[in-house]
Amino acid sequence: MKQELRLSGTGGQGLITAGIILAEAALLDGKLAIQSQSYGPEARGGASKAEVIISDEAIHFPKVTDPNLLLAMSQEAATKYSHDLTAGSVMITDSLFVIDVLDFGGKVYELPITHSAKEVLGKALFANIIALGALVKLTGIVSEESLVKAVLNRVPKGTEEKNKQALQVGMSIAETIL
Repeated sequence: MKQELRLSGTGGQGLITAGIILAEAALLDGKLAIQSQSYGPEARGGASKAEVIISDEAIHFPKVTDPNLLLAMSQEAATKYSHDLTAGSVMITDSLFVIDVLDFGGKVYELPITHSAKEVLGKALFANIIALGALVKLTGIVSEESLVKAVLNRVPKGTEEKNKQALQVGMSIAETIL
């Protein structure tokens, strides 16, 4: 089993953190994982991506070359990072920001990620954690237990309950389309 995931959006959306959390959750599940990141010179506002490879066997190359999944949290990210998706790939988009989705022949889930963060938790800053909850519920790439542990290991002290709630919101969104 080898899964290649690309989490993309705009700088400041927390996708680098999301990639680190996802890789850590995979390690907690006893899998091998590697995470890399890329973002433009703008700290906030430019395109950014985190790539995560999760495998049961040694990972010989640290970059995603054949993505199984793309999370696109902005239109720019959807356009820029969907070029190498195939009919076997899955794309998860934030329906607030991604309007035009390239037809690559695979499965697309258009989810109200940022909208839900604002409506349920009062802040868009929880969108990355909501996205992780939805991604894990849709794919089963890591266990929900390991995801919760990894989130709690990485979020600022005092925000643990809100972040656990954000994971549940993401999982609930995903359940409505399964």
